[in-house]
Amino acid sequence: MDILTDPALMAFRDEVRAILATALPDDLRRAASRATSVFMDPAVSLPWQSILHARGWAAPDWPAEFGGPGWSEIERYIFAAESARAGAPNLAPMGLKMVAPVIMHYGSAEQRAHYLPRILSGEDYWCQGFSEPGAGSDLAALQLRAVPDGNDYVLNGSKIWTTHAHFANRMFALVRTSSEGKPQAGISFLLLDMSIPGITVEPIRTLAGDHEFNQVFFDEVRVPQANRLGGENEGRSVAKHLLTFERGGKYAPGLMARLARLRAQPIADPVLRAQLDREAIGLQALQALELKAMRGVGGSAALYASALKILGTESAQRIDTLACDIAGHAAWADAAGQAPAELAVAVPRYLNDRAASIYAGSNEIQRDLIARLMLG
Repeated sequence: MDILTDPALMAFRDEVRAILATALPDDLRRAASRATSVFMDPAVSLPWQSILHARGWAAPDWPAEFGGPGWSEIERYIFAAESARAGAPNLAPMGLKMVAPVIMHYGSAEQRAHYLPRILSGEDYWCQGFSEPGAGSDLAALQLRAVPDGNDYVLNGSKIWTTHAHFANRMFALVRTSSEGKPQAGISFLLLDMSIPGITVEPIRTLAGDHEFNQVFFDEVRVPQANRLGGENEGRSVAKHLLTFERGGKYAPGLMARLARLRAQPIADPVLRAQLDREAIGLQALQALELKAMRGVGGSAALYASALKILGTESAQRIDTLACDIAGHAAWADAAGQAPAELAVAVPRYLNDRAASIYAGSNEIQRDLIARLMLG
């Protein structure tokens, strides 16, 4: 990485690079190169998570007190960059990067002790129950009811676009516990077991032909009130904390690695070459902004999360388009007519990534949030 000048950081990078070169199995690297989504199947992500967990590296962003490696922000960034460079599979983010931070922040001691080790080991595989058929980016409109009954809540309704619900044994969900006052004030945040009677998962096939999303139905599902995270009717605050982790992040390392693979193709078309160079410059700027966000300079975490979400997802979509253009150009094909993995999956990735500017709050919503944060 060009940003490295400190000898200790360069030594850390070299150590990570050497370990990834020997620890990452070829079959997982090949499977990752053929993935059409950032959400890789658990058959690919969980074996890699197990390898990293044995070394204490499964959750680079976690504090050491909860089982993380205790790395600095820049060391985490280096690890992300080297993982992308090595072609390592993405780990499932719903547990490690999304619900875990809110459990650390809002969870009781008992909840932390129960859930966090199971997330680290991969024993619990999570999905996110936020969107509903009538409530997408506007989560205040959600209607999945959670009615108190003794020590339980009784849930009725549905969630949609639920990524990997067909694999998950756990869900974190926003539910409506009150209809009084402002709509956003009557929401609670629940942790639930997907094996509870009354839960039905129905697949949704994407335009790319993938089974990644689902609709999840709840029919008289009983969830202990002890599984609530935060106070009753205070789920919006928990969700806002979580969305900071979902929206923000390290987009540049993975996109830089992908763009490097595209630029390595023998492309004769000067227009395509110029477009690739333009994207490379844009990613350097995105990386600079991510590093600035890590230092907390010039803006709030929420502001950076929204800005990075827009820039990262829209950069990915432009790169998708370029990959399709390159895949349609005869210059890259080898003598056997076999495309490199990056190009063989160009069209499915393009189709899958159409959702990137919608999920985690649409990019139009993010622009509105930025305006409010900056202009009041």
